[in-house]
Amino acid sequence: MAAKIEDIGACVFDAYGTLFDVASAAAHCKDALGDKAEPLAALWRNRQLEYTWLRSLMQEYVEFWQVTGDGLDYAMAALGIEDAALRERLMNIYMRLDAYPEVKGVLTTLKGGGLKTAILSNGSPKMLNSAVENAAIDGVLDDSFSVDSIGVYKPHPSVYQMAVDGLGVEAGRICFMSSNAWDAAAAANFGFRVVWVNRFGQPQERIPGQPEHEITTLIDLPALLGL
Repeated sequence: MAAKIEDIGACVFDAYGTLFDVASAAAHCKDALGDKAEPLAALWRNRQLEYTWLRSLMQEYVEFWQVTGDGLDYAMAALGIEDAALRERLMNIYMRLDAYPEVKGVLTTLKGGGLKTAILSNGSPKMLNSAVENAAIDGVLDDSFSVDSIGVYKPHPSVYQMAVDGLGVEAGRICFMSSNAWDAAAAANFGFRVVWVNRFGQPQERIPGQPEHEITTLIDLPALLGL
């Protein structure tokens, strides 16, 4: 078994793709999307992320809800889908995405072990609050940090600093989890102890930062922390 991660004071989680299933909105609309459901989900997510990076570089911040809508509009146009009602349906579902099945149990175990727990996300406060409430995990989270308070997206170092400042825990005692390879690398480069939740079988990114551990779901996290 991999060596345990010791001297951790807080566990901080990326939200989208890590706690919440970003493909679930399209999956819930498969009746309307048919065989375009999976391509739409993939293209929507890719454009959503690309727009956060581009807007950060351009210094043209808007909240994640608009970026999410812009990404969806691009994906629908690329796939030749013109359906305003379907767009509204997809966006409404995105506001309350499904949590992965192990999430609540893992968070409960971490809290029971005396660790602080928090979300650190690109998501706007309204989006995060809705997803957390839908998943019924508000009782096992100490805080939720949104980039909306600083006006720049991941992987800018100031985003990761929010968790240090907000939780009062130094970077080297924060265990950070993300399913996004680029986010995991950037968080490790910042100084977090990183567990990459490689849900999608991605290769490692070729950028600075090396996660300490790689798991496929959050189920394995408590054992890594000795819980």
